[in-house]
Amino acid sequence: MSFGDPNNPYGPPPPQPPTAAPGYGYPQQPGVPPQGYGYPQQPGYPGYPAANVMPQTMPGLVTASRVLLYIVSAVQIVGGIILIFGAATLNDASNAGEDAFGDNGFSDIGHDGAGVILVFALLALGLAALSITLGVKASRGGQGIRITTMVYGILGALVGVLILVGAANTESSAALVWALLWIGFGGVMAAAMLTPSGAAWFNRPRY
Repeated sequence: MSFGDPNNPYGPPPPQPPTAAPGYGYPQQPGVPPQGYGYPQQPGYPGYPAANVMPQTMPGLVTASRVLLYIVSAVQIVGGIILIFGAATLNDASNAGEDAFGDNGFSDIGHDGAGVILVFALLALGLAALSITLGVKASRGGQGIRITTMVYGILGALVGVLILVGAANTESSAALVWALLWIGFGGVMAAAMLTPSGAAWFNRPRY
């Protein structure tokens, strides 16, 4: 018999099939979840592994600051519109005085006063636009929005303090209420931006 005969008992043993790799075709060990290829696992919703991470929620104080910004913008818009009507009325009265009595000092004072009132009206409307912008950007803005809102709140609180001083001198209850409102609104805005949760919200990563 030749060694090439597969039935030769004296020949070399036939080649054996390759041994399977450990664990191949067998269930994984219990309690050890399979890892993703090349990517770390991320926490997800319960019952759904490797799902997207839940988005962060806006801190409560930042949300309150956002609501106050919208309230302040509404007050500023109403105030600006009232000032515009006041400037127009004063200007019409000055023109009527010129028609009745000719050019005189009172008419000039009226025109100048109407111009000053108009400037304050435009300032109020500009601040209203800023308040709305800060409120809208609070959800997606970064450190620039945070710093601007903080400075805005501090300046608003300072204006409230000035009104409070004037109210104390004139003993005006209405001015006192306005002063306390501005101090409270400005203080909440500034505090929301200074707290660790507020700083972390505006410093969070964005995808």
